[in-house]
Amino acid sequence: MHILEFQNMMRQIYFHRDSERGPVGTFNWLVEEVEELKEAIKEGDKKAIENEFADVLAWLASLANVVNIDLEKAAISKYDNRCPKCELTPCECPF
Repeated sequence: MHILEFQNMMRQIYFHRDSERGPVGTFNWLVEEVEELKEAIKEGDKKAIENEFADVLAWLASLANVVNIDLEKAAISKYDNRCPKCELTPCECPF
């Protein structure tokens, strides 16, 4: 499945609710899921980590739908097989 296909699936399932919640409300849900991912990583529970990654991806796609951004196009445009800063693969940017 491509990112666009996943984003379209999230649109079919959740757009009616997410659009009512709006960009800020949907963003807040994304932030909550990132916090849950952080906690799962701290606990080291692989299954919980996988579930939280899925939730973060789903909410990111939902937010992109609400603000009308093609997530796949945006990602490929910026990261087209190279670091967007140093333009190398692998990245050689200093920390």
